[in-house]
Amino acid sequence: MTNAEMFDDEPASMRVTRAFAFLDLCGFTDFVDVHGDEAAVEELAILRANVRAVASRCGIRIDKWLGDGVMLVGVEPQPLIEAVMAIEARTAGHARLPLRSGLASGPVIILEGDDYVGSAVNLAARLCDRARAHQVLASAELAENLPDGVKSKPMAGMRVRGFVKPVEVVSLSQESDAEPSLIETGGAAIASLFDALVRRS
Repeated sequence: MTNAEMFDDEPASMRVTRAFAFLDLCGFTDFVDVHGDEAAVEELAILRANVRAVASRCGIRIDKWLGDGVMLVGVEPQPLIEAVMAIEARTAGHARLPLRSGLASGPVIILEGDDYVGSAVNLAARLCDRARAHQVLASAELAENLPDGVKSKPMAGMRVRGFVKPVEVVSLSQESDAEPSLIETGGAAIASLFDALVRRS
């Protein structure tokens, strides 16, 4: 049997439905230019500590780090939304750079076990690009069933690069009277301690 025949017997792809989120630090390039590499690394360390703590509690996979951002994957939309809102809340109080986020869900192909290919991935990334500081943009489909304490505001049909038709998008935010989750409150303490230790070193 040739090597090619051996690889032909192995499934190279599988179709699944997943929820995706891209989170990005706004103004990172300018921040590096003004404050220097060491200050930038401190901000990245705070972001990564926040993401790791929340993702582990919500059952969300950290798919890859993207320099000044991260790609998250969830089996269901609700835990992913909860994770993004918690990361946003934690980062807002304990970092000098604001976050922006984009979320979408849908059928995709897992290529060779570790790469997701499909419109849902592309849409989540593009929505992150379109989001403003502290804004969480999501496809209307993903936001049909929101977690408690999260509200959505419909946006006008949005033109998104790479998509022929306007996309139905909502902006997600925390209900003003919602009590902070254990993830947020516990994470805030961790982030504050981490921030103090990093800046002291």
